[in-house]
Amino acid sequence: MARKVFSRSETAPADGNGAAPQSALAADIIIENAPDPVFVADLEGKILQANEAVSELLGFRQDEVVEQSLSRFISEEETREFTAALREVVERGVTRDAVLNPRSASGEVIPTSLNASALRDSEGNVIGAIGILRDMRELDKARAYAERLIEDAPDPVFVSDLEGKILQANEAVSQLLGFRQDEVVEQSVARFISPEETREFTAALREVVERGVTRNAVLNPRSASGEIIPTSLNASALRDSEGNVIGAIGVLRDMRELDKARAYAESLIENAPDPVFVSDLEGKILQTNEAVSQLLGFRQDEVVEQSLSRFISPEETREFTAALREVVEHGVTRNARLNPRSASGEVIPTTLNASALRDSEGNVIGAIGILRDMRAYEEVVRDLEQSRTELQEKILDLEKFEEVVVGRELKMIALEKELEGLQQEVAKLRADRAAG
Repeated sequence: MARKVFSRSETAPADGNGAAPQSALAADIIIENAPDPVFVADLEGKILQANEAVSELLGFRQDEVVEQSLSRFISEEETREFTAALREVVERGVTRDAVLNPRSASGEVIPTSLNASALRDSEGNVIGAIGILRDMRELDKARAYAERLIEDAPDPVFVSDLEGKILQANEAVSQLLGFRQDEVVEQSVARFISPEETREFTAALREVVERGVTRNAVLNPRSASGEIIPTSLNASALRDSEGNVIGAIGVLRDMRELDKARAYAESLIENAPDPVFVSDLEGKILQTNEAVSQLLGFRQDEVVEQSLSRFISPEETREFTAALREVVEHGVTRNARLNPRSASGEVIPTTLNASALRDSEGNVIGAIGILRDMRAYEEVVRDLEQSRTELQEKILDLEKFEEVVVGRELKMIALEKELEGLQQEVAKLRADRAAG
């Protein structure tokens, strides 16, 4: 609303025909048709004008409001606050978000916020204020609902301003830290975390302002007993009625159980008898156990943070990337062939079984791979192949021997038949001679 507005009854001189100036009429029209409750008051707080929205808010007719002191509708304390707001209007031309709780015709106390700007005469002197009231009942209900959601949340939830001062904390925060709520509220987050983490928290607040949210920031607050509690922080923007970020709503997640689970998983990996490694989805090795070092001949620090492509061929790197895709899609891949080169240059045949590595939200972020050294297996296979070759050669020799033996038997049978025929002929000749 324009500041150089005139109260028709006080300051706007009539023209020669007794008509009010055009600017005053325009101001009256704007005030009367404003959707919000708007009133005009002098510097003593007497209401000079009020629109229909004021009547709808308070339940009084306009003639029951106009020419009355605002102190008729608000408490003595708020009257003093309104007088201070008027002083601010005189000094600065405006006041914002002053709290007023006028009593309606029915006796209901209505929470409102007041924004007021200066009412000036034709010479620019402040002679009063144009006040706009905002009914805060729905906002207060929404705020109370939000506070109840925070209070009843199972996770530790707190609200802070942009300087890191804690404005609200639920019971779960007290259970996590061991402090009463009144020992937490109005304190700086810096009281509970280290200077380094305070800087990180400040950076997280900047991210909230810029993007509306920050995720998985690490905080390690100290509890009342002195215990350092590992937590992760997810925070979203706390906005005022105009959409400006005025703070953050932070949700803490107690990471102690997760850290125990992670430590247990790392212990399982470290103590596994088979070579086990963890990689991200780009194939960078994040963790290996001692069995990997024994297999490849590299120290763990020579393997971790390296790409798997350092140890396998380009073709196998493509196959491993395909295996990672299968892990993402199916959660597992089995019997992929890898032939890493050891520190001595030996190419070691292995098979890879891999399962999905997931974050706390269930998203696949990498793979846990188990290698199986196939050298002994392939040696057995080679021995079996050699034994099969030798057996085949022996079978051929036996077949040849059999052919020789069978041939000899056939010849003996033929000779026996021939001998038998000769014997028969000799016998016949003898018989013939005896008869002659």
